[in-house]
Amino acid sequence: MRLSDLLSYQDIVIQCHDNPDADALACGAAMVWYFQKMNHPARFIYRGRNEITKSNLRIMIDALDIPVSYEPDLQEVSDLLITVDCQYGERNVTTTNAPTVATIDHHQVAGQVPALSEIRSNLSSCSTIIWDMLRDEGLDPNSDKDLATALYYGLFTDSNRLSEVSHPLDRDMVDGLNTVQRTLITKMCNSNISLTELHISGQAILDCQYFEDHRYMLLEAEPCDPNILGVISDFALETDSVDVCLAYYIKPYEIKLSVRSCIKEVHANELAAFLTEGIGGGGGHITKAGGSIRPEKLEISAKEYLTNRMAEYFQRYSIMYAKDTVLDTSDMKVYEKLPQEVGTVCLSDLFPPKTKLEIRTLEGDVSVTVEEDTFLMIGIEGEVYPINRKKLLNSYRFLDRPYSRQFEYAPSVKDISSGEKINVMSHAQAVISNGGGRILARPLTQGVKLFTAWDEEKYYLGNIGDYIAVRAEDEHDIYLIKDRLFPLLYKEADSIN
Repeated sequence: MRLSDLLSYQDIVIQCHDNPDADALACGAAMVWYFQKMNHPARFIYRGRNEITKSNLRIMIDALDIPVSYEPDLQEVSDLLITVDCQYGERNVTTTNAPTVATIDHHQVAGQVPALSEIRSNLSSCSTIIWDMLRDEGLDPNSDKDLATALYYGLFTDSNRLSEVSHPLDRDMVDGLNTVQRTLITKMCNSNISLTELHISGQAILDCQYFEDHRYMLLEAEPCDPNILGVISDFALETDSVDVCLAYYIKPYEIKLSVRSCIKEVHANELAAFLTEGIGGGGGHITKAGGSIRPEKLEISAKEYLTNRMAEYFQRYSIMYAKDTVLDTSDMKVYEKLPQEVGTVCLSDLFPPKTKLEIRTLEGDVSVTVEEDTFLMIGIEGEVYPINRKKLLNSYRFLDRPYSRQFEYAPSVKDISSGEKINVMSHAQAVISNGGGRILARPLTQGVKLFTAWDEEKYYLGNIGDYIAVRAEDEHDIYLIKDRLFPLLYKEADSIN
């Protein structure tokens, strides 16, 4: 759906969930801003039993002139109802009658979705969706510093102060909003916890569960602002015998999680995704992440599910350090690479040698230092990895034309010191693998976290069915290939010679 699709309706009401948070308020304000730009009147409401009283939200409404009204007894019927940061018919939003409903949301799809909808469950905030939709209409939220601040604060709060940002588009919005009123953000942050929430935090810590075998902690809190879960998990992780912690609360319509890790063998974002797989959504950073679960998708209690799932996670994966490992290849088959067109970029053509870069991809941010012979490979699903010139020329040949392919999120590269950002795909050249490159590989029968020989700080995750492979000429050049990609990239060969 595009925002312009909504302009054919005259009488428009925008509604968020009954207990608005910063993300919901930002989204409603952004929608009103859009319709005003189009000379199209619209109003923003919330309903339910309780009017907003939280200090940081009152500051937000007043300082940013959020045009929201509390309408618990609304009887009017508008031509179009737009629900933002929620879905029509859900328990957290009072039903408002309208002949046509549109939805913009970042939560998991809960029921029947209206024809007019934009739901992106992989994003950390609904503010990110609307920011992106505004840009698609040729509008720049930076032109209104109040709107830019509201959208930023919406993502900021929904991702626990940006620590649980889970998608590169979220990070793009953070980078792209350059008129944010930082002092106001600080003021709202310093009004974020009440005495009641302080008591909630203390009680959750007192009632914690500690699992000594894998040094992790579970903390259940009473329903609260999601930021409070971050406060709880951050504090718990400061305990000397705790490496990983999970704080959560349970509501009738949502289970909210905050995950923390201080060891390189557990990525918080990957653990959050594991806990919510198939029943919600989760992600963030390596050390800080979060997520949510739909309670109706659970067949057992939430506490039992999370306890079992955490135990399963630590039992599922073994740890492997490629530099110290020599694989037993006796049960591995020989495969050769199929000719496959991919992309490559010579990073020294874009930035001077020794420049420290941040490469933004769908799977996370990757750091690399530019050398004269450093190239960036772009795979068939937008995955990227560095390669030196010698290995590139040994395995691929250039096709003398640009590499063009559509991905969910096209990788980009940024100079960490200057902030200069370049779209990788606009500089990518097409190459095709020579074919015939031999490897030894077999499907995994147990999950593995692999620290490659060229990166000892970040692991690559392999699940059962994915392939573990090694090059015959280098017994420590061990890597993982996703099961869905393997048949596209390799075919079985007769021998390694």
